[in-house]
Amino acid sequence: MSPAARRPVIEVRGLTKRFGNRTVVDNFDMTVPQGAIYGFLGPNGSGKTTTIRMMCGLLTPDGGTGTCLGYDIISQADEIKARTGYMTQRFSLYEDLSIEENLQFIARMYDIAAPRAKVDSALQELGLARRSAQLAGTLSGGWKQRLALAAALLHDPELLLLDEPTAGVDPKARRDFWDHIRLLTGRGVTVLVSTHYMDEAVQCDFIAYIAYGRKLIDGPADAIPDQVGLTTWVVEGGDIDAVERALRGTAGVDQLARFGTALHVSGTDGALLDRAVEPLRAGAEQSWQRRKAGLEEVFIHLMSGIDEAAAPRRTA
Repeated sequence: MSPAARRPVIEVRGLTKRFGNRTVVDNFDMTVPQGAIYGFLGPNGSGKTTTIRMMCGLLTPDGGTGTCLGYDIISQADEIKARTGYMTQRFSLYEDLSIEENLQFIARMYDIAAPRAKVDSALQELGLARRSAQLAGTLSGGWKQRLALAAALLHDPELLLLDEPTAGVDPKARRDFWDHIRLLTGRGVTVLVSTHYMDEAVQCDFIAYIAYGRKLIDGPADAIPDQVGLTTWVVEGGDIDAVERALRGTAGVDQLARFGTALHVSGTDGALLDRAVEPLRAGAEQSWQRRKAGLEEVFIHLMSGIDEAAAPRRTA
């Protein structure tokens, strides 16, 4: 069953949060299906983590209502917390304890039955058994990530919160991490991811883009480009720099972005974009390919579209 067809495990309406006279989350609505990986994208300081924490009962909203895992996010927050795993961006376990000692401590904190067996199982599942005696402070970024994930999962949560989980780790560690997350969602665990990295965003089933605490767009990841309506020409070969210079500022060209050796030329008016690039395509030494924009182009487009109209709203 696809995530979209599963029952909702989170439903929130009108979530609002203020710090002083600054509104950091503004009238936020969302429904999250069971077993989905839901990505919250946006620039730093956009309210992603604050929104997720309110949705899961970890932070009390100033306005709005909702349920998470069948519990009210305000009056039953403790029930939600007991069923939620949280993996922060910054490694937060004890660096002067070994891998195994850290997990034993977490097991006691959650009052887990048969803690020894549970820790041994976690060590095996996350590939940590051979390093169990190693001090956490001596681990590389990828191994610290595994330990943090093992700790977050030790009490078998139904919901997992990830705050930029693969920042600072190598590509293989990122791939292994997401492979394991997919195994979890296959078992029905729901995952919320706060990120501004595209290699994390592309792992998500659903995406919500947030700027200054306001949801600009959300939906299934493969439907987001259609919602934005962005068309892209991919240009490769020849003098790409000359093409970029010629198109910059041309009507119909809303965005120029380099991806390695390719130039992505995008616009929201497909016909106008086609007319803009036609003179350069005729007899050009480059290869030109028209396609629907991907998440990368959409992400850049949304970020570049943030202006003063989306700036934080202040209350009297």
